[in-house]
Amino acid sequence: MSLWALELEYDGGPFMGWQRQKHGLAIQQAVEEAAARLRGGAEPGEAIAAGRTDAGVHALAMIVQIELPDLSPFRIREAMNFHLKPHPIAVLRCGPAPPGWNARFSAVSRAYRYVILNRPQPPTLEAGRVWHVRPGLDEQAMHRAAQFLLGHHDFSSFRAAACQAKTPMRTLDALAVRREGAHVIIETRARSFLHHQVRNMAGSLKMVGEGRWPEEKIAAILAARARPAAGQTAPAAGLYFTGAAYDPPLELA
Repeated sequence: MSLWALELEYDGGPFMGWQRQKHGLAIQQAVEEAAARLRGGAEPGEAIAAGRTDAGVHALAMIVQIELPDLSPFRIREAMNFHLKPHPIAVLRCGPAPPGWNARFSAVSRAYRYVILNRPQPPTLEAGRVWHVRPGLDEQAMHRAAQFLLGHHDFSSFRAAACQAKTPMRTLDALAVRREGAHVIIETRARSFLHHQVRNMAGSLKMVGEGRWPEEKIAAILAARARPAAGQTAPAAGLYFTGAAYDPPLELA
């Protein structure tokens, strides 16, 4: 057995989130059970992810570590995908992990995308994968407001009450808002995020986009360092974990 790095894509809708739960299926459990079958029924090793997504949150490229047999990347990928059926989880790429590497603690940055479907008509094909907002949004105003959040700050205003982080201080490296047709897309990157930080930022930026708040209010909310000052927590359905970066970069196939 060797430690492997897997790049996963998954639909978070049917799951209780990444982390194993006493009640309900978690993505971690599904991955560990698939790995156990690949290991000939041996006790499942622990799967450690770059980020712990909540219930309903999706991933385009979640990096996960787990011990697997010494096979080729092609065989590992195909076997894991076979054993993951019928769950909406797929191994996109994989490779042997470098010495001393850890999927969570070795990450130098993590990236998320939040997707808003901004149109009067409800989602059909994208139901459960976007936040449906009917009123028109000014994405340019949202982008300008987002720039107040860049840099190193106390993000208590955008932190969930249940957050277990030791400090609310975080450094936001990127936060941008753009429109693609009916979709308003928020992209962000940091070394780490507080619990619900991205969804809470999205909820406040939506208020700016609707014209209910001036752009400058985002700066005042940040300075308040109090969760009640900010907007609603955006629904989990619109959030995607889009990747984790490592130095040196992982070599996956």
